[in-house]
Amino acid sequence: MRHEGDCCTPRVVPNGDAVLPGERVPVSAKPRRPDLIAVDAGEFLMGSDRGEGYRADGEGPQRRVKLGAFSIAPYTVTNAEFEAFASETGYVTDAERRGWSFVFHQLLGEEAKGRVKGVSSEARWWLAVEGACWSRPEGPGSDVAGRMDHPVTHASWHDAKAYCRWSGTRLPTEAEWECAARGGLEAKTYPWGDDLLPDGRHRCNIWQGAFPTQDLGRDGFIGTAPVKTYEPNGYGLYNLVGNVWEWCEDWFSPNYHRVTRSEGPRYVIPSGRRSMRGGSFLCHHSYCNRYRVAARGSNTPDSTTNHCGFRIAD
Repeated sequence: MRHEGDCCTPRVVPNGDAVLPGERVPVSAKPRRPDLIAVDAGEFLMGSDRGEGYRADGEGPQRRVKLGAFSIAPYTVTNAEFEAFASETGYVTDAERRGWSFVFHQLLGEEAKGRVKGVSSEARWWLAVEGACWSRPEGPGSDVAGRMDHPVTHASWHDAKAYCRWSGTRLPTEAEWECAARGGLEAKTYPWGDDLLPDGRHRCNIWQGAFPTQDLGRDGFIGTAPVKTYEPNGYGLYNLVGNVWEWCEDWFSPNYHRVTRSEGPRYVIPSGRRSMRGGSFLCHHSYCNRYRVAARGSNTPDSTTNHCGFRIAD
């Protein structure tokens, strides 16, 4: 059964806070960032007309897009990197300020089961858990010890922008993200080609089994995987589909491919939702077929979950 809408990204209703967290973060005197990978200026075929996605997502029409040169991180920001940022700046994330965040029901820690304050209106498997945040991904009683090389989660778009300000970077645009994810391949479904399991090998961290009740973990992981798991794409970038959703700079519009220009496209009209790319460890062909390069997602900029992170660019 295929689902439309945003059930895979539960949203937080905007609270009207006029001061973005990132505005309180000073630029670091010594920006800390991994070695970014340069992507040369050029053209690529963006979007898809294959009909694999959802009409509301606006994955097409497919078109040729021209981009200037940019650089992008080989992997998403890790728990270790975000901890360095939070320690240096004293930054408090949206989830910490709000006092709760969304956790997928099967990953909820024992201690956190008594801290559930509600269920997402988008999907019953998303639980609003008091105390859940980047350093306690499954709620009270959990931590990131032993997962410092995993992607940071429970990071809102505001939190991602704050990290970028500190590190002297920025978020990629949707077009830059898709160009980088394709790794030089033309119009392929995944960063490595069209076959999900080439030679029977798993190339990304997604759901195997019956969603949302049983993840068999045949790809090696239940929940997040280390950021450099599996083989990189043609540009040397890791985990571009599956694992965690990645925030992009653009506001989201289902008409993105119809109204943005073909050179350096970026959707700048406020829509209440920011674009996300790549899907997550919860994606499954029967439910959220968004673990494809052309697939698009979105959420409100202060929403936080344990399956969303970000990758930096310059």
